[in-house]
Amino acid sequence: MKHILIVDDDPEIRNLLRRYLEGQGFRVSVAADRRECEARVADSRPDLIVLDVMLPDGSGLDICRSLHEHRPDLRIILLTALKEDVDRIVGLELGADDYLGKPFNPRELVARIKAVLRRSGPDDAPAPDTRTYVFSGFKVDPGQRRVLAADGHEVDLTGAEFDLLHVFLERPGRLLSRDQLLDLTQGRDRDPLDRSIDVLMSRLRRKLAEKEAGAIFRTVRNGGYQLSVPVTAGTGTSDA
Repeated sequence: MKHILIVDDDPEIRNLLRRYLEGQGFRVSVAADRRECEARVADSRPDLIVLDVMLPDGSGLDICRSLHEHRPDLRIILLTALKEDVDRIVGLELGADDYLGKPFNPRELVARIKAVLRRSGPDDAPAPDTRTYVFSGFKVDPGQRRVLAADGHEVDLTGAEFDLLHVFLERPGRLLSRDQLLDLTQGRDRDPLDRSIDVLMSRLRRKLAEKEAGAIFRTVRNGGYQLSVPVTAGTGTSDA
């Protein structure tokens, strides 16, 4: 039974989500502010946090940053107001796995939770990818979720950034639309205002130190993105 922590200062939302998620088979804890959130994370070690951006004693974005540094395995879904586009983008940059705008349907939240947990490796998931991938001097080990540069240093990717890179490595040379990328990485359809794929692509390019003269990815206007360099796949794990 997966453990979900709900962090929101609105008691009605906390109680509603607690009852609904428990009815869907999850174990649920709740917290009203940052202090309670940090105590629950330390005491009960949840699998995923549904985290409101606006809290009475601090920003959910600050919590997201701290959790990504100290608990990179912990999955996070941010709750934001519909017009808080900046918060959504910053949240993805800080390591959130997904976001959902308020007001929302609890059924959609459950779908997002299941999609994020599925990507993190539930018990009934297919066998993990045991191949390693090499491209442009980088070596990627999906089993350990590690990316090594040519000089041996590890490239620090968020969970969402790694998932996006892995999708491209499994489909080298294939043009993928934003809708396809959202479906493959986050298990959901694209909202016309959703910029998450563009944000993640920009972050991924920067972290891989992509240069215009040696572009790893190709952007196709009104088409999507394409991994444009050769990829070699083999067996084994990274040795660094």
